[in-house]
Amino acid sequence: MKNTTVNEKEKATKFNILPILSERYSPRIFADTPVSEVELRTLFEAGRWAPSSYNRQPWRIIWGIKGSKTYDRIFDCLGEFNQSWAKNAPVLLLNAFKKTTDEGNENFHALHDLGLFMGNVTAQAQHLGIALHQMAGVDHQKAKKEFKFPEEYHVATAVAVGYYGGSIEDLPEDLRSDENPEERTRKMQREFTFNGDFMDDLGLNSSNQETLKN
Repeated sequence: MKNTTVNEKEKATKFNILPILSERYSPRIFADTPVSEVELRTLFEAGRWAPSSYNRQPWRIIWGIKGSKTYDRIFDCLGEFNQSWAKNAPVLLLNAFKKTTDEGNENFHALHDLGLFMGNVTAQAQHLGIALHQMAGVDHQKAKKEFKFPEEYHVATAVAVGYYGGSIEDLPEDLRSDENPEERTRKMQREFTFNGDFMDDLGLNSSNQETLKN
């Protein structure tokens, strides 16, 4: 059942898109509401049905619920900045992918496929009122060694997971002003879509970005 405390104010998008996309944002604070293993399995099931090149499904996910050893092991692999706020999350994930095909060749599309997996997970989470904050700040080699990934795998990102909510006081003071979903920015479409040749022109950079305001 969808959590009614989720950010419900609609964003002013240029075109009419699904609310689970326009309402989504990446908080650094979370409600005290636990996220159960059943809810996590629901998110992973959504990801399981993501498309992938040759249906190789190269994604591999490590997950831990707060209070468990796995959670602590994931937390220890985060960068110092992310540790300052990710401790608020009821669940932490590590996302990895298999870099090679079963034949031993490079799987050039594996990272793309992990992104598709997480796109599904993100949409399903938003539908349930669960927030995700994805992080690049991970000690990739430490995580790979800690969780005993073979050489042909790469740890790409971490994810903080929890229900929307929580108190701004849970954040370090220097991060509190950033916790404002009403001031998310996005590039204008003309800066990244081209009906013809690619353009890299400063004239395309409008604002450079457009703020999504109510």
